[in-house]
Amino acid sequence: MAEAGCTIVGGHSIDAPEPWYGFAVTGLVDRPITNAGAQVGDLLVLTKPIGTGVITTALKEGNCPPEVLAEAVESMTTLNAASAASLIALGVHAVTDVTGFGLLGHLVEMLDASSVGAVLDPGAVPLLPGARELCAAGAYPGGSRRNLTAIRPRLVGDTDEIILRLLADAQTSGGLVAALPPGTSIGYPVIGRVVAGGELTLVSG
Repeated sequence: MAEAGCTIVGGHSIDAPEPWYGFAVTGLVDRPITNAGAQVGDLLVLTKPIGTGVITTALKEGNCPPEVLAEAVESMTTLNAASAASLIALGVHAVTDVTGFGLLGHLVEMLDASSVGAVLDPGAVPLLPGARELCAAGAYPGGSRRNLTAIRPRLVGDTDEIILRLLADAQTSGGLVAALPPGTSIGYPVIGRVVAGGELTLVSG
């Protein structure tokens, strides 16, 4: 919280079998950037790898290797502040975080808000180490299953089923998916591009 420049001013306790940790944040936004400004031709970039839902589910089931958990914790505890600042400096057109609805769910929200479509390369989406293997072994949270059921009718094209599950995986403290002007590069993976229409098309390569 200190790293984020926040002051904790209150709270309460909940008696539960596992720890809960959540906040309601109050503050001012100097320069709001919404998910509604993506433009045809924009590059889609992702600032963090995905797979935390699968990994934390494997942990609850007692099947998560320590080194895989360590990578996920490192990702989840890394703030999006530096990434957001970089995106702003490059003139980002639209951005959203990747959290409970998974990458596909939040990307579709951006596309709908911007009245555009996108071509997504599933193979270009970075995954946390071990996420694919754990998902293939059966670690997959209920929220992610619901995400995939809801988003599947919106997709055009196909990809490996395990990768598709990860693209719908509900994330905790995920990264940012952003629409950047063509030709812009900040070192984050380019996972697709914005196109006309309203479809989300999966195309490998």
